[in-house]
Amino acid sequence: MKRVVSGIQPTGNLHLGNYLGAIRNWVRMQDEEPGCLFFLADLHAITVWNDPKDLRANIRAMAAALMAAGIDPTRATLFPQSLVPEHAELAWILNCIARIGWLNRMTQFKEKSGKDREGASIGLFAYPVLQAADVLVYKATHVPVGEDQKQHLELARDIAQKFNTDYETELFTLPEPYIQGRAARVMSLRDGSAKMSKSDPSDMSRINLTDDADTIATKIKKAKTDPEVLPADPALLDGRPEARNLVAIYGALADQSEAEVLAQFEGKGFGAFKPALAELTVAKIAPITARYNELRQDIAYIDDVLGKGAARARELARPTVAEVYETVGFLAR
Repeated sequence: MKRVVSGIQPTGNLHLGNYLGAIRNWVRMQDEEPGCLFFLADLHAITVWNDPKDLRANIRAMAAALMAAGIDPTRATLFPQSLVPEHAELAWILNCIARIGWLNRMTQFKEKSGKDREGASIGLFAYPVLQAADVLVYKATHVPVGEDQKQHLELARDIAQKFNTDYETELFTLPEPYIQGRAARVMSLRDGSAKMSKSDPSDMSRINLTDDADTIATKIKKAKTDPEVLPADPALLDGRPEARNLVAIYGALADQSEAEVLAQFEGKGFGAFKPALAELTVAKIAPITARYNELRQDIAYIDDVLGKGAARARELARPTVAEVYETVGFLAR
């Protein structure tokens, strides 16, 4: 039986990039693969400093966003990673299986630690092992990954294979990548070469899920573009990052390819394209925003959903960790 597991860090100021890049795909996954597990990666979040009050609020906000976007907690298991201690338990054992050389090759650590590598936390260095535990604890068969996560899935497979080899067992399934539909990489409205991000100091760089219709229209109207008209050939968007970004956003929201979008707007300038993009964005995002704002007010409901989801997840995780304990030689749990 296929088992799909995926996680997302609970960050504040959820924006269009979060929705098109991850959340919408999760909604599709729950329809395609019954029994998906989706977790809020709060253990990963603390690899860098988080104010406790903000972290707690962001966990609930992300849960609200997922449900507003269409995640149904009666059909998929939604939970915070920290409420399932088996993630951390298994991660320690896998830390003893993984090799420093493997982690030294992880490109994301180099990017996230920057020039202050010696000042980075051990958690930031070792978090790919926790990522491996996140999926192996459920014996996941498939994991959705983007370009920036392929290396981490390969590490999870290497760790699982080494554990199986060292202990002469077939305990762990080697997870395969879950092939999704067209992925949306949403860039900043102010700089088409940078990803849309909550950390950008300019709120005009992103469309937040809390923005109202007028705000969305204003941000799109003021989005950086160029004076040229839209071409028929997508290849002619090369070297025009802002133009390509807006076309990509339209395509993602309309579920169309670049070529299909350009066929519709060929020869038109952004004076015509931007209002159409604003109208489409509002039509797609406004219902999510309304439901998100409604859910944010019901903390008791969110906590109940996450608590029940964690209980279901633990039912799946406990037997795996018990099996691992038996295999490595610990006393019975």
